[in-house]
Amino acid sequence: MKSSIVGLLVVVALLQSCAPPTQLNTGATSGMDGRRDEVLRLSRDKWRWMSERKVDSLAALFDDQAVFVHMGATMNKTQELDVIRQGVIVYKKADIQEESVRFVGTTAIVLHRMRLLAVVGGNEVTNPFVVTEVYVPKGDAWTLASLSFTRLLTPP
Repeated sequence: MKSSIVGLLVVVALLQSCAPPTQLNTGATSGMDGRRDEVLRLSRDKWRWMSERKVDSLAALFDDQAVFVHMGATMNKTQELDVIRQGVIVYKKADIQEESVRFVGTTAIVLHRMRLLAVVGGNEVTNPFVVTEVYVPKGDAWTLASLSFTRLLTPP
């Protein structure tokens, strides 16, 4: 009997470890869920603004001290906006496969697992990334303090 129970617990643990990640409830609007929804909505808007090259919207979102880490460069706010404005990097499509938000105090950390289609230096490229975004509250709004791209070695 004991070995059957232990076996059952092992099977349940294995099944849970293989289960896909839980998606956030984007329908909730109060407390912690409301904050998560707000940050995720802002992050998705940011991806749209990047693909539409809406530099004014991005300038309002990016903190003046923000840092942007790409595969080949680290940039400040002005440099990042110039890259987008000038079309050095054209963000065509961010295919978000997983997303999560974690809070450390008042700081929100967003992780996106995605395939990003972009034009870089005139060449269209698709790369699998985990993108880390750090948002901090400033007054009544969120500001983006950091955006980092980590290229995955194998496609998701």
